[in-house]
Amino acid sequence: MIEAPMTRRGMPRQMVNDDAEAGSFRVHRGAFVDEEVLQRERSEIFDRCWLYAMHESELAKPGDYLARKVGGKPLMFVRDRAGVLRGFFNACPHRGMTLCREKSGTARNFSCFYHGWTFDLQGQLVALPDSAGYAGGADPVGKGLKPVPRMEIYRGLVFINFDAGACSLEAYLGNAKEYIDLMLDFGGDEVDIAPGQQRYSIRSNWKLLVENSIDVYHAHSTHNRYFSRFLPDMGLPARTWLNVSDQAPGRAIALDNGHAVAETLVRSGPLLKTAANELAEVRQRLVEKFGEERAARIADYGRNLLIFPNLLFISTWRTIRTIYPVAPGYMEVDAWALLPRSESAHLKKLRMDNFISFLGPAGFGTPDDVSGLESCQRGFFEGADSLWSDISRGMHRDPVAADELQMRAFWRRWQTLLDEAPAPTTYGDARLDPVADDCSHGPECVEGVDRA
Repeated sequence: MIEAPMTRRGMPRQMVNDDAEAGSFRVHRGAFVDEEVLQRERSEIFDRCWLYAMHESELAKPGDYLARKVGGKPLMFVRDRAGVLRGFFNACPHRGMTLCREKSGTARNFSCFYHGWTFDLQGQLVALPDSAGYAGGADPVGKGLKPVPRMEIYRGLVFINFDAGACSLEAYLGNAKEYIDLMLDFGGDEVDIAPGQQRYSIRSNWKLLVENSIDVYHAHSTHNRYFSRFLPDMGLPARTWLNVSDQAPGRAIALDNGHAVAETLVRSGPLLKTAANELAEVRQRLVEKFGEERAARIADYGRNLLIFPNLLFISTWRTIRTIYPVAPGYMEVDAWALLPRSESAHLKKLRMDNFISFLGPAGFGTPDDVSGLESCQRGFFEGADSLWSDISRGMHRDPVAADELQMRAFWRRWQTLLDEAPAPTTYGDARLDPVADDCSHGPECVEGVDRA
């Protein structure tokens, strides 16, 4: 195998070594520890890709607002008096003071704590103390809040883009829209974000959690106490989950623009045990609304869906998760529960219990993952003998869910954006599927061909 040429700093010019003939796919561990790599990620990925910001249901009525960091930048979102959703940088244009200092609430306007400049729900300056001291007096032109360059919505999911010339959200999502639809239709009705959120940090590189979130291979070994102890305590035989990575019917799927999904048949779990009758009724409603074939796709499969670069949908626990790097070895994570609007309060509670029993700082699963990822990161920083991580599983076969095609899709897109180069002409995997048409950062973008 030919090694990638090295730079003067000892890093390969290309961090991804993709060898289709050898069935080898490796990522240089400098991608996880190098500060220069992180700076390039911020400029070439997070400042130019569509990023999930919020769900429309979080701002239900005029005057509702929330403040949230997206892509590392402080933003504020508000529903104005006409019901229009607006997004602004959360900084007073006067001196840069954080304008919206509460996480959420309802307001008639926003007044800066520092000097009292006041803005309406459309971001226009409406009050300026001692306006006579400024040339032009109280003229608000040019003194309003700075809106985010782009904001678009798909099925209630609000995305922003810091690149005003980026392709449309629809084009960016491409054939991943089909899998978003499957994730959102699970209750047969519109969905809402449940009140509250999980916020935590991990001392590892953000890309490790991206990999982990779509990795079926690690499930039983890493989460053994959940499968071998918690499930039996719930009256669920552990054998239904043993060897899940090898025996689970399912597949790994590479989608457009670095998006990817791992899907497996739903197994019996705590929610199915405690809410079997209600879930059967939900499934029947899905059949009545969508037909048996689509109802089966919605209800009978669990999916972990990545929307590049940092948005995860985890269907088993009805969760949306975002990841953002703070430093090469430190990330911040946010997660929300996504629940059908019309379901009973009882079923919603059971879904929430199922969510928090596994995911989040107090769950069975997340602490396991955090421990594993932080251990990986320590090994990278301490200079382990191997400089490359192997992500080759399944390259010479039709990838099953526990293979690593979905991670390779992410890494290929990552490398393309950091190099500002055209996407490769093949995936380099068993079937050598053609890569989707590239979503450029320009005003035009052509949707790729669905290979799922």
